[in-house]
Amino acid sequence: MTTKRLTMAQALILYLTKQYVSRDGAQNPFFAGVWGIFGHGNVAGIGQALQQYADKIRYYQSRNEQAQVHTAVAYAKHKNRMQTFACTSSIGPGATNMITGAALATVNRIPVLLLPGDIFAQRIVAPVLQQIESEHTQDIGVNDCFKPVSRYWDRINRPEQLITALPEAMRVLTSPADTGAVTLALPQDVQAEAFDYPEALFEQRVWYIPRNRPDQSSLRRAAEWLLECKAPIIVAGGGVHYSEANQALLDFVNRTGIPVGESQAGKGSLPYNHPLNLGAIGATGTEGANVLAREADLIIGIGTRYSDFTSASKTAFQNPNVRFININVAEFDAYKHNALPLVGDARATLEELGTVLGDYHTAMGYQTRARDFNKAWDAEVQRIYLLENEPLLSQGEVVGMVNTFSQPKDVVLCAAGSLPGDLHKLWRTRDPRGYHLEYGFSCMGYEIPGGLGVKLADPDREVYVMVGDGSYLMMNSEIVTMVQEGLKVVIVLLDNHGFASIGGLSKSVGSDGFGTKYRYRTESSHLDGETLPIDFAKSCESLGAHVIKANDRVSFQNALVAAKEIKNRPVCIVTEVDRRQRVGGYESWWDVPIAEVSENPAVQKAHDAYVEAKQKERSVF
Repeated sequence: MTTKRLTMAQALILYLTKQYVSRDGAQNPFFAGVWGIFGHGNVAGIGQALQQYADKIRYYQSRNEQAQVHTAVAYAKHKNRMQTFACTSSIGPGATNMITGAALATVNRIPVLLLPGDIFAQRIVAPVLQQIESEHTQDIGVNDCFKPVSRYWDRINRPEQLITALPEAMRVLTSPADTGAVTLALPQDVQAEAFDYPEALFEQRVWYIPRNRPDQSSLRRAAEWLLECKAPIIVAGGGVHYSEANQALLDFVNRTGIPVGESQAGKGSLPYNHPLNLGAIGATGTEGANVLAREADLIIGIGTRYSDFTSASKTAFQNPNVRFININVAEFDAYKHNALPLVGDARATLEELGTVLGDYHTAMGYQTRARDFNKAWDAEVQRIYLLENEPLLSQGEVVGMVNTFSQPKDVVLCAAGSLPGDLHKLWRTRDPRGYHLEYGFSCMGYEIPGGLGVKLADPDREVYVMVGDGSYLMMNSEIVTMVQEGLKVVIVLLDNHGFASIGGLSKSVGSDGFGTKYRYRTESSHLDGETLPIDFAKSCESLGAHVIKANDRVSFQNALVAAKEIKNRPVCIVTEVDRRQRVGGYESWWDVPIAEVSENPAVQKAHDAYVEAKQKERSVF
């Protein structure tokens, strides 16, 4: 057996350059590059290896370890999980900065490889800088924190352990059902140790992504359930996109006449103007989607994990006889809600189910009702787009202007605050890749690094990042990376002087927005003074962005036109919006527990309403 003498870090990086994935005959390298910030825990190991193999795999320099993971996740999400990045950090705080990103990746089932530096395996010089000591064991470190938020975790204490660890890491990263964050903790001494690796380890490896088919008897039973029902509805989740089942779903809906409600991850599964597309479903849903979901006697969940926002905290489906058919590549999700599970790839399963159903279709009266809801909702969206709120713009108006100006294949991206709910309801999706929301973890700070990731994944699309001032202040560092890489992303920064989303939620639970506004502390000891004089335009400009201020409809529309002309540089459009003007709820509810005991009459009133609403929650279907 021929061998190749390499350091552990060199072997790892060389291995990454040889990994490919293939689905439906299309093949590509799995790793688009490596993001990293170097410190004493990885500079002489992974850093040296990346320099040595710079002609084989590209290194990207980030400004924040959490941000680099967000960038990798956004890239992989936009690529339908067929390509991703590795992310490396030093030990200690550099490593733990990536934990939030790991959790986000795993919650959303997005592949990303994390390579945090670790303490010395040989222990002689312990405690090293940034090492946490334990009086109970020497076999623990901060990287153990990655275990509960990783799909696969390993610590490479000997260089030869890579030989078995790396294929396992790739197995998880390329799994349609079990993917998420994969963490390989790399002791800094072991990174630099040499070993005679078998050259076969570095041969090109193609990982074939299967389109698993469901059990045939379950498929026939699902067809029987459909033939028996009167009011079915589809809940389209992220699995529609990841399996590239958009055309299959369109064909299925056109043949059967079953209306569709979309989760956050599934939005864009159908064009917004398809007559049977009811739009957003659940806690941030439209009236039509939520009314038909409430009445439905059969729910067909496609690639959804039924988060509380999708199910409106288990209040969305009220028909006492409702049944569920779940199409999902993950058995774990397919069995939810006591469903008939069709465990398989969404595209393949829809095609086979359509064949079994033959000429089945819903009643024309039912389809007409769904079409009427679609038209009514489009009129409501248009009303909000043209609200002309005074003296400040409303958030809905800003969404409308960006949506109207953008091209069908442009991408809108968001993650946290009140914007995701408004975008879910209001954004008119015209392309399957045009709507990018991270709402599994709803992580403040994802937006700007996420926009960077999408732009890297698809440079020919204009990317519009919509971000509130709270998320902007949490993580804006990757504007510098966009400047460094010569990438143009349009960042629409909405200044509403604080945490407007939670401010609204606080009011709804009787707490009057406590702790959610950016204000000075006064002699009362409360944060109830004048608004903080934060100049977001100067902040963006200092990071290298081209900045445009726009606080009314005409200037904002002009700003969009001007931003279109900017090349190879991020653009920040800063606008102040009215935090009091909100998009309403439509036949929906979300479970946020309210204090049972309070001296505040507003809290008491909110609790009474909460108790009444909670009666609709269903624990068993």
